[in-house]
Amino acid sequence: MIPLYYRPAHELVEELRSGALSSVELTRALFERIRAVNGDINAVVTQAEDEAMAQARSADERLKNGEQPGPLHGLPLTVKDTWEVAGMTCTAGAPALRDYRPRQHADVIQRLTDAGAIIIGKTNVPLYATDIQSYNKLFGVTNNPHNPDHTSGGSSGGGAAATAVGMTPLEMGSDLAGSIRTPAHFCGVFGHKPSRSLVSFRGHIPGPPGTLSQPDLAEAGPLARNAADLALMLKVIAGPRPLEARNWSLKLQEPSLTELKESRVGLWLQDPLCPLETALSEGYQTLADKIAGTGAVVSPARHDLLNMAHILPLYFNLLGSVISVSLTPKQRRQMLWVARLEKLLRLFAPMTAGLGEYGRGVNQPIHQWMVMQETREKMRYEVDTLFREFDVLLTPITPTTAIRHDHSQPVFKRRITVNGEQRAYLDQFCWIALATLLGLPATSVPVGRTKEGLPYAVQVIGAPGKDLTTIRFAELLEKEGLAGFQPPERYRD
Repeated sequence: MIPLYYRPAHELVEELRSGALSSVELTRALFERIRAVNGDINAVVTQAEDEAMAQARSADERLKNGEQPGPLHGLPLTVKDTWEVAGMTCTAGAPALRDYRPRQHADVIQRLTDAGAIIIGKTNVPLYATDIQSYNKLFGVTNNPHNPDHTSGGSSGGGAAATAVGMTPLEMGSDLAGSIRTPAHFCGVFGHKPSRSLVSFRGHIPGPPGTLSQPDLAEAGPLARNAADLALMLKVIAGPRPLEARNWSLKLQEPSLTELKESRVGLWLQDPLCPLETALSEGYQTLADKIAGTGAVVSPARHDLLNMAHILPLYFNLLGSVISVSLTPKQRRQMLWVARLEKLLRLFAPMTAGLGEYGRGVNQPIHQWMVMQETREKMRYEVDTLFREFDVLLTPITPTTAIRHDHSQPVFKRRITVNGEQRAYLDQFCWIALATLLGLPATSVPVGRTKEGLPYAVQVIGAPGKDLTTIRFAELLEKEGLAGFQPPERYRD
């Protein structure tokens, strides 16, 4: 029998709504699980046990009194420590915010609680959510549950690790540079980065507390242990911001796929500017062959935008513009010199393709940003033609499985190893760039493990607004036995 803490969220919700399972029982079980396993992983950094148990008792009582249950009635879950939960500390991993307690829920937290969810705690992140590893001076390092010598990823690394070991059935994450997809890939769980602006970002840190504007490139989305749970949470959190809800409502486009054999699958699995570990390349090709074996149409995707040399300069330029708000004048000047000396710097160390544009983006005036923005919009329309031929596009997420912990400074001197070759640390941002830049839905789907026991995932990308299609494709992979969550060996029960 599957332990209660490893049960799928959609099954738990069905039992909670029917009264077959009490919220008190489930909430208590999750806190017991946190106490049992969190010490080794350090994923959950803030707990609200008294408040959560009180809310669970209230949820059970309301159901007994005949109140109509919400879609997440009585379901306990964790959220990334970048989301404002009223009365609960929200630090974003920053010592300066160690005592910050917001008075108002973030929009997504309000949607979750309105749907009946119970926030039981916060999960670890890097300082201000700005690394691909989760560690900070406040709470320390989050370990990968498959191998503690390796990172769980970032910036939603605490959430991915907590989900993988049953401390939560769902996690509320966020993604600017792969911050949902990469931790899901490293920890062997599912994650979804939604289409552009599908989910409100108000109440997320960064930006600074009180920020109201929707940031460029960043999206909010779920992590889970199966694809159906991604859809469950997405349908709750997606929709207009409160003021905009007066004018419009959201209707997610339902997927047309019912069987894997019906699907048209494009492959973009190689690019000379960002090579993959051989184990991943072989694993993805094996997956493609098995999908084709079901009768699906599977073929390499040919499109001008499926080219790192085309994508990365614009991606890093716009990423630099987003990050520039948080940089000091001195840091901006340093990045400008990196941009000017890019060709020279490449002679001395590995450097991610297009990275010089990051420095230019940090320092560019608004009129230059608007030119880049228009270029991006033309590319967004152009990429839609790809999805007239394919339902989904499969790509890698990072060049490797979970890397070993490396907290050395400065970050630009860090390296990753790909097939014995030293590569730039920021190569880990290359494969997530297409979906981030163009605001495409992207689902991280666990599809295998290496001989060392580390999981890896494939990225399923869809046309703008086709979020339920990429999630449905993930469900179909599960149904065929080609994908799925497997508990870490040391946390199997």
